[in-house]
Amino acid sequence: MDDRLVQYDDKMNKTMKNLQEEFGSIRAGRANPHVLDKLRVDYYGTPTPIQQVANVNVPEPRMILIQPWEPSMVKVIEKTILTSDLGINPTNDGKSIRLVFPELTEERRKDLAKEIKKKGEAAKVAVRNIRRDANDSFKKLGKKEDISEDEIKELEGKIQKMTDKFIADIDKAVEEKTKEIMTV
Repeated sequence: MDDRLVQYDDKMNKTMKNLQEEFGSIRAGRANPHVLDKLRVDYYGTPTPIQQVANVNVPEPRMILIQPWEPSMVKVIEKTILTSDLGINPTNDGKSIRLVFPELTEERRKDLAKEIKKKGEAAKVAVRNIRRDANDSFKKLGKKEDISEDEIKELEGKIQKMTDKFIADIDKAVEEKTKEIMTV
């Protein structure tokens, strides 16, 4: 790959990774431990991911079981989950915390599908903005470094192909996540 394209490829990859992380936090009625990824608990004064202070597993399709390594962390984790935007009430038996995910209603599934589509569109806009920035920098490069118009056109063509590939990947990710959400 042309050195002048590497930075834009990196930016587009980051956009794609960010979208997948956002999709991971959208729950589909099935328990997915990734919904806890953004939550941090106070562990001796340090904000720490729940996965680093407890064992997190999925014993049943709609339940997450969190088993803290230190009994004192049960209340801290429970409080963090209650104050988060997860919308799930944890149950605590003193040693572990259970998160039971309710079955999604048809209306909620449709709302989530719209949200997924919106996030996908935002990612596409970000990719197109990266392409625009790349094209602008190629034009400036042409004026500064005396690069021929043909070379600039070639770079623009390559960045367009890259953009098309990422847009197709985003569409595919949106389609897969929507299918997952809509499957009962």
